[in-house]
Amino acid sequence: MKILKYLLQKEFIQIRRNAFLPKLIFVFPVVIMCVMPWVMSMEVKNIKVEVVDRSHNTASMRLIHRIQASRYFIFCGEKNDYKSALNDIDKGKADAVVVIDKQNILIAANAVNGTKGSIGSAYLSQIITASVPMPESGDSMEHVNMIENAPKILNLYNPHQNYKVYMIPALLAIVIMLMCGFLPALNIVGEKEAGTIEQINVTPVSKLTFIMAKLIPYWIIALFIVSVCQLLSWGIYGITCQGNLLYVYLLTMLLSLFFSSFGLIISNYSNTMQQAIFVMWFFVVTLMLLSGLFTPTRSMPEWAYATTYVNPMHYFIDAIRTVFIRGGGLASIYGQILALATISLVMSIWAVFSYKKNN
Repeated sequence: MKILKYLLQKEFIQIRRNAFLPKLIFVFPVVIMCVMPWVMSMEVKNIKVEVVDRSHNTASMRLIHRIQASRYFIFCGEKNDYKSALNDIDKGKADAVVVIDKQNILIAANAVNGTKGSIGSAYLSQIITASVPMPESGDSMEHVNMIENAPKILNLYNPHQNYKVYMIPALLAIVIMLMCGFLPALNIVGEKEAGTIEQINVTPVSKLTFIMAKLIPYWIIALFIVSVCQLLSWGIYGITCQGNLLYVYLLTMLLSLFFSSFGLIISNYSNTMQQAIFVMWFFVVTLMLLSGLFTPTRSMPEWAYATTYVNPMHYFIDAIRTVFIRGGGLASIYGQILALATISLVMSIWAVFSYKKNN
């Protein structure tokens, strides 16, 4: 224990004396939490819309005014014919065209960006449905009953569909992944390049003690980062964890154990910092994109979805959103905790045995 204490002291002294790392540890989570929730949003706005009105009646004018008043659209005016409006889409001057005929309404959307095209068309469809005039025949009462008996949507846990509530737990995962992954990946290989690793290799320090001294500082850094992110989430956005914060810190410890161990494994097998950075970046991007951080994992092909069973980011994001947004308890996340603990333990054991003192 005394040897571990001195090694930990050495690690913290090295971090403190580094001109860049202390600033990075403080500034990085602040920048991520203050900037990214505003820009990482699936809500589509500023869709440029043109209208081709062939009916020129009261209903078409009401529909045009609703499009103009919507905060999701930029009304680019009316066109005389569909061909000229489609030409504006080709030139990038418009994203969607609404053609109003006497019997039908056509929505033509630029779907090069599939998300923008589909969601923009859905917004327009909702406005058109709301603008359909009441029937003039005797079945108007039936029309009213259909509206009154229409299915009602109740959004649970995030009633206002605030995308920041959805993304803040994911941002915690990104910050932990980058800070507790890249810094350990550069640790041992940095000592190899500096030549200081030879001084450790000639000492009687065991592999386990040496690796533990490398891992523990990054667990403390991860807990500090999560605390800062929680304070910023509450102070800036008014968003707080709905569940027990102890579960958040438990999940943070397990994920930081995985990435710090994984970073040390890469550092043990690398000879230069460039090699460690490229290998780490490859795995970080792969784990992030296959985790369900941005898109639902069930939307993936079956072969891609199978990778989530060994992806710790998937378990962490699923569990942290359950606790943070839904307020779930231990019964809701015990499966994710067990899987995350198993994967992290395997990686930490690998980190110990992959270190060779005869380098």
